Amino acid sequence: MAPRLQPIEKPDEPEIQSTYQMTRQKFGTVLTPLKVVTARMPESLGVNRELQKFREEIQLDSELKLMVGMLTSEINGCGFCVDLAQSETVRKNLRMEKFNALAEYQTSPLFSDRERAALAYAEETTRQKNVSDATFEELRTHFNEQEIVEITWLNAFQNYTNLVNIPLKIESDGLCAITQSETQLDHDE
Repeated sequence: MAPRLQPIEKPDEPEIQSTYQMTRQKFGTVLTPLKVVTARMPESLGVNRELQKFREEIQLDSELKLMVGMLTSEINGCGFCVDLAQSETVRKNLRMEKFNALAEYQTSPLFSDRERAALAYAEETTRQKNVSDATFEELRTHFNEQEIVEITWLNAFQNYTNLVNIPLKIESDGLCAITQSETQLDHDE
């Protein structure tokens, strides 16, 4: 399915051209949100870079950060963000089986009580825009105050990116398949 706005393949802005080149090297393709959104709104590039950099500085372990983001994106139906999270999962050599079971996090033995608390909080926040006292207290039994704020921020950030992509019908770029193919080539060499 094509995005609602035609992707701009050859942007005029030198900084956007450079970003296209960098993402092509990193992901094997130019990301559709860059071609649809950033090419039309170059000012957003700096903001998005800073948000991504800030996301990387969050102290939670990378697997939990990815799970919170991917579950949020699955709930919202953001195919691009789910694909990006799966790609990152492969790139970081994490267990894809666990990420494929996110919809069953409440009952699957693959998840710890700590992970379930974070995922329940992210799910309830995404669906309701608020959480019950019980959900919050369960989260508090597993995480300190800084970690709670980090989970809250990650969930809000993921909802933000989902709300940029979904209305514009920005779907999967096949990033996970590209990453799996590159990973297989690395193992074959």
